[in-house]
Amino acid sequence: MSIVSKKPGVFLLLAMGALPLAASLSAQQGSESGEILTTVYGSPPADLEGLPEGPELEGFISSRRDDKLQVTSAGGMKTVVALSDGTEIRSKGGFLGTSNKKLGAESLLNGLPVTVETVRWNNSLVASRIDLRTKDLKTAAMIHNGTDQRFGEHDVAIAKNEAATDALRSRVGDIDKYNIKGTTNVYFDTGKWDLSGSAQSELCNAAAEADAMDNALLLVVGYTDNVGNEDYNQVLSEKRAGRVVNFLQQKCGWKPWRMVTPTGMAESDPAADNSTPEGRAQNRRVSVNILVSKAVDEI
Repeated sequence: MSIVSKKPGVFLLLAMGALPLAASLSAQQGSESGEILTTVYGSPPADLEGLPEGPELEGFISSRRDDKLQVTSAGGMKTVVALSDGTEIRSKGGFLGTSNKKLGAESLLNGLPVTVETVRWNNSLVASRIDLRTKDLKTAAMIHNGTDQRFGEHDVAIAKNEAATDALRSRVGDIDKYNIKGTTNVYFDTGKWDLSGSAQSELCNAAAEADAMDNALLLVVGYTDNVGNEDYNQVLSEKRAGRVVNFLQQKCGWKPWRMVTPTGMAESDPAADNSTPEGRAQNRRVSVNILVSKAVDEI
């Protein structure tokens, strides 16, 4: 498969699902215009000594599969390089950034900013050294494995922590960085966060739909009607979102690292008029949004 793109990339530190690359593809080199120039087959050697020097790449890991790595520059140029047993991976950090630690290939998470030194082999590029920052690696690993902000799993009253609540609200503000592929709403009784049988079925259907898409993530947002005070509704919306997240992961098989941090929006963004019982019933909901990063969706 050849990948051709002239569109600018979006710098995202969301190290989640990997973009599929052809299993037989060893390396592709991008031009300054963003077009892919070559497609090469074969396995790179473990000994890279003596091979001619290739270009140095700076950007973020936008795709990873097996021994192939795609690096997207800030200008949107995409270059796929091969990894070999001779590829050296190191992180820098500590006092003044002087400490240097050798890492394994499992550290190369999607979204991670990297600098890649390359060599030329068989008309392709092979990574001879990959440098990353320890701070970036820790952030990418936290997102990859699921963050400790999954308040819904422990019924934490995030409303009491204004800073945390604002941070969670801001995640929804970044939704313009994604393409929304579908939305499923499930509804709740007044003051409740239990899932009905039909809601459970709808959630697993949504998870199956998302699982059929490459690199899909789920964003879960809880809401309430306008009954009750703001603090109560904030906690209630978070409990509803947390209940949905737990069900998606425990019963529908959705992986935690494919979940954007859930949030509660209380009575914000009503779907209907809160002045009627019918409208309030539509507002007591959790929205499950299927997202695909625009940076990935454009490839």
